[in-house]
Amino acid sequence: MAKPQLRFAPSPNGYLHLGHALSALVTWDAAKKLGGTAHLRIEDIDLNRCKPEFTEAIIEDLHWLGLDWPEPILIQSERFDLYAEAANRLRDMDLIYPCFCSRTEIAEASTGTDPDGAPLYPGTCRHLSNAERIERLERGDPVQFRLDVEKAMDRVGMLTFTVVGPTVLDRPQVRYARPERWGDVVLQRKDVPTSYHLSVVVDDAAQGITHVTRGRDLEAATDIHVLLQMLLGLQSPIYFFHRLLLGDDGGKLSKSKGSQSLRDLRREGWTAEDVRRAVGF
Repeated sequence: MAKPQLRFAPSPNGYLHLGHALSALVTWDAAKKLGGTAHLRIEDIDLNRCKPEFTEAIIEDLHWLGLDWPEPILIQSERFDLYAEAANRLRDMDLIYPCFCSRTEIAEASTGTDPDGAPLYPGTCRHLSNAERIERLERGDPVQFRLDVEKAMDRVGMLTFTVVGPTVLDRPQVRYARPERWGDVVLQRKDVPTSYHLSVVVDDAAQGITHVTRGRDLEAATDIHVLLQMLLGLQSPIYFFHRLLLGDDGGKLSKSKGSQSLRDLRREGWTAEDVRRAVGF
């Protein structure tokens, strides 16, 4: 039987903080308990925010924590052609359509929110005629491409995925996926030919990932990933959702909130053992 394969996949758009340390340590600990391998993946599809210096810092911080991984590291920005190929397979199934709406237009037209709290896309461009789509594409209007979730669900039917918890060694349980609560998600952004949802599914399959460890804040996103796996004929991993570290405001630690980085803590005299203790390892 093949060894379990896991991955830690940070985005190099800032320095790692304690929340990232927890996620990384959960992944390597799970790999050890399962007798498997933990991989490092760099999810840098956001070319405007992701920087090489942050990738270098991620590698340095993880080594400082005592973690290692097989080489070479998978770098998403080197794989845009593979994500575009997967999107084209969905396009051939007539499951992707162009969307020309701005964020402001979506917010004004939306009547609900997705699981992340963002305005739920109301499906405006799903109803454009082919002639309108062709005209706007030829005109060069800014465009992103969305998955027609209702049509996709009609194609695959009821969806389930497997989870374990509260530890990675617990008995697997089946859970139902509900992709419809996300609306028609973006699969190809205006600036790059992919999105988080599409690239993570393609890469989990390419790396043979058998177990995905992710924070509870990404639990709902699994709905979309399971749907894409089914549409593309890819194997679904087993999922384990770990606890989050919360800041003084009660929210999760975040780069955007300026949560103190591991590099800052190291400058203050913290050791790797101090970090492990602080996050429960």
